Amino acid sequence: MNQRTPLAQLLDDLGSGKQRASDLLQHCFERIDAHDDAEAQVYTKRFETTARAEAEAADRLQQAGAPRGQLAGLPIALKVLFDVAGEVTHAGSRGWQPPAQADAVIVSRLRREGAVITGHTNMTEFAYSGLGLNPHYGTPDNPLAPGRIPGGSSSGAAVAVAQGMAAAAIGSDTGGSVRIPAAFCGLVGFKPSQARIPRAGSFPLSDSLDSVGPIAPTVDCCARLDAVLSGREYRPLRPVDLKGRRFVVPTDYMMSELDDTVAGAFTRSLAVLREAGASIVEAPAPVLAAMPELMEGGGFTAAESYFVHRQSLDSHGDLYDPRVRSRIERGGAMSAADYLELCRRRAQRKQQADVWLQDYDGLLAPTVPIVPPRLEELAADDDYARLNLLVLRNPTVANMLDLCAISLPNHRPGDLPSGLMLVGRNGTDEALLRLAQAIERVL
Repeated sequence: MNQRTPLAQLLDDLGSGKQRASDLLQHCFERIDAHDDAEAQVYTKRFETTARAEAEAADRLQQAGAPRGQLAGLPIALKVLFDVAGEVTHAGSRGWQPPAQADAVIVSRLRREGAVITGHTNMTEFAYSGLGLNPHYGTPDNPLAPGRIPGGSSSGAAVAVAQGMAAAAIGSDTGGSVRIPAAFCGLVGFKPSQARIPRAGSFPLSDSLDSVGPIAPTVDCCARLDAVLSGREYRPLRPVDLKGRRFVVPTDYMMSELDDTVAGAFTRSLAVLREAGASIVEAPAPVLAAMPELMEGGGFTAAESYFVHRQSLDSHGDLYDPRVRSRIERGGAMSAADYLELCRRRAQRKQQADVWLQDYDGLLAPTVPIVPPRLEELAADDDYARLNLLVLRNPTVANMLDLCAISLPNHRPGDLPSGLMLVGRNGTDEALLRLAQAIERVL
């Protein structure tokens, strides 16, 4: 397995006996030994004993010719906000929480289909940032751009896949936390419609916005994982033609403050899609003008994270990352009336977005308007806050309006990494994945 081997190829090799699950896992562990850093951890906990047992079980089933699951023998990493029985779901904090009593629903589904769970990966504390920094476990280096951030909050999940420490990983996405690190690490990241995948057993940031999704080498890899996570049977994505497909590029909000590298990659991507027969409409998006008002005072994330953390802040507040704590505490200033008004306005905007998108097959935009910043660019709190908001701006649209979205790598070899984001209406996840695969092929 190399860092970009599709899951389909790995499954074929495992099923034919060309590859053993135990050897595949050993390869991942050797990559962890070679490339993980105790000062900037990718994995905060490696599940050595259970992972080896799961891999050996997959090998025995294959050798016996017994039925095997959809992910049999594949090494999959988990962001450390998903419960694993007996492990501490510290969500990137100092880890004062008790061990989990049971697996999260998605972990149970992965195991039922034969996945080998390699361990818990690093993340921004409590998932409250799109940059991926963590003062407790360190910040993993960007595999494609050393010295730059990997993106967050699912930082370790993306780096684990990009470094060949896992075949794929599962993260969470509240404002881009799957898609941002995927874009920064040259991978595919899929954020489904929120209700598609159960969140029971995952540490919450914002109950209104949190989604669960995969980070993997290809669109098909994400589709395979999505099938298991959502409790469906995987079916190969039906090929679609881009000819005659109609996509919208919003001329406002999502297209401002693009750096030259991202703007160049996006322009080239649109040209390729036009050559493939797609129609690209550049138009204002009235619904996006309302995005800033939905995030005033920290919006849902501040209010709902404060609800989750208010007691822990009293007992363990001195152990929090100060940059995370200050953002959570903003939620304490929001009144019940303010929160209910926010819910009302969001419901209106969700409906408006759904109506607007009915005229298109999807929305296209850069996943993130800038390339990954250098770590030293984030040393000052003001720069951290400014760049965090900029990095989150585009992907947050899909969470706030409850849409499905996917990020595809679209940078040229040798350029700093960037992503092309495709956004679809709520509930159109399978159609979005088919279109994304068609775009992936022409890119």
